[in-house]
Amino acid sequence: MNIVLLDPRQTESELWLISSKRQLEHLQQHLEIQVGDTLKVGIRDGKRYLTEIVDITEKAVRLKPLQEEPIPAKLPVTLIVALPRPKVLRRLIMDAVTLGVEKIILLHSYRVDKSYWQTPFLQQLDHYVQLGLEQAGDTIAPHIELYKRFKPFVEDVLPTLINADSPAYVAHPYAENKMPYAIEHSCTVVIGPEGGFIPYEVDLLIKNGCQAVSLGNRIIRTETVIPYVLGRMFSTR
Repeated sequence: MNIVLLDPRQTESELWLISSKRQLEHLQQHLEIQVGDTLKVGIRDGKRYLTEIVDITEKAVRLKPLQEEPIPAKLPVTLIVALPRPKVLRRLIMDAVTLGVEKIILLHSYRVDKSYWQTPFLQQLDHYVQLGLEQAGDTIAPHIELYKRFKPFVEDVLPTLINADSPAYVAHPYAENKMPYAIEHSCTVVIGPEGGFIPYEVDLLIKNGCQAVSLGNRIIRTETVIPYVLGRMFSTR
């Protein structure tokens, strides 16, 4: 945890309040905080500050804001991912948030098991977003959308995300063109399920504006390919 994220309601008085059990345990066990220490604090979907600890009890830590600090820049990317296995989903969300993805779309496809949509982890996405923001020192959560029908999404929603200044790329190991490197524009990136998109899905994505691009002939796991792709595409930022 590299920043403590607070709900705006916890910062309405002159002294701010940390009362989350999880956050308090981390601060006390790993940072061994003391009165007078400074602490990086962010207001969820708001600004980030350097604060001073003025009081510590078993149930709360009180802070005084000292100065505003810059928030890490986002990557100008919409990440579309075929819904992965539940355990992978947790890591995927946290990693994407930590890397600074602006928008995340979870999508159904032929090789996505329908049972994945019943996982309780989908009801806990905000918790994993919070963990990713705390890791990155960020305060602004990405927008997350879920689509359980592939064809309507690709035909009706995907084209609205694409324009001349913001192309879309679908990662496909058998594509002839290579994945772009060090781009200077916003974009949409589409990542398939563990078994890959079926040919019909790839063709439909291309028909509706995506460019099929390859990272080589290795088949890479979903949680591995996302940081690989984003690091490659935005390496100069």
